[in-house]
Amino acid sequence: MRAAVFDAYDGPLNVINIDEPDCPEDGVIIDVRACGVCRSDWHAWKGADSDVLPPHVSGHEFAGVVLEVGKSITRFKVGQRVTAPFILACGACPDCMGGEPTTCNSQHVIGFSAYGAFAERIAIPHADFNLVHLPDSMDFVDAAGMGCRVTTAFRALIDRAQLAPGEWLAVHGCGGVGLSAIKIASAIGAQTVAVDVSDDALELAHALGATYIINARNVDNVGEAIRDITGGGAHVSADAVGTTIAFHNSLGSLRKLGRHVQIGMPTEEHAEPSIKLLEHIYSRQLTILGTRGMAANRFTALFNMIKAGHLSLDGLVTKRISLEGAGDALRAMDTSAVAGVTVIDSF
Repeated sequence: MRAAVFDAYDGPLNVINIDEPDCPEDGVIIDVRACGVCRSDWHAWKGADSDVLPPHVSGHEFAGVVLEVGKSITRFKVGQRVTAPFILACGACPDCMGGEPTTCNSQHVIGFSAYGAFAERIAIPHADFNLVHLPDSMDFVDAAGMGCRVTTAFRALIDRAQLAPGEWLAVHGCGGVGLSAIKIASAIGAQTVAVDVSDDALELAHALGATYIINARNVDNVGEAIRDITGGGAHVSADAVGTTIAFHNSLGSLRKLGRHVQIGMPTEEHAEPSIKLLEHIYSRQLTILGTRGMAANRFTALFNMIKAGHLSLDGLVTKRISLEGAGDALRAMDTSAVAGVTVIDSF
């Protein structure tokens, strides 16, 4: 089968023929019809994830059709349209049985733990627990564009931070997951301040529902600017980038008793930022929440919101490419100036 493979960190992605994946007894083989290109793929390609060793095939935001099923599979059949969270849990450990599979100690992460979906086909283990039926009304490109961006933002805001109608949300970083957070906040009746350094990203954020936009290059203090706009600070603030400055700006933008949710993955020097413990945690009583991915059993709630017309995926996908364009799509992220979501839809 054809796949986009990189043989060295930060090196070219070459589309070559590789071996077909084996079908796990408790898994399935998916014929990939679309796959998003995510900043997490960029991190892996740059060498920031110790699980990823070249040669490697990235890609974790897939949608496709079941091509083959393992002997123990009971919930899925050949020909069904499906997707899955990027964190594939074991389904049997205390974390999984307790309803928190994104913290599973035996998790398999698509495109990181093994080859991913920048390929014609992919194997999904523990499929009865992890695989998700795709609504007939949702096309493959929208499902891949939704990928980990909308699902991660949904869990971050709805499940973790418990954003409520009428509250203020600050979003620091308007890439795919930041834009998804803005759309979700708008869908539930929250107001949003979007922050980025790209005017193109901020223009798209405004078009997708942001109440106010701030170019961080044009203000002296992002936190103060947001507190002025919101009359005291955001109730919830999301770092959708994973940098030290975004983390500090997020905490600084919150009102007393506000909730910070960490969506962006901090790497290298950004993994251990300083924190004003006395001011932010003790005195202002802020809450810091972590989030990563979303469990398969929460897709139904997200799909119901979309089906009811409260949340639209329109506008998130801004570029469609072939498999041969995957390398250029990752390279474009070097500038941090990519607006919207890029999806591979030709393999």
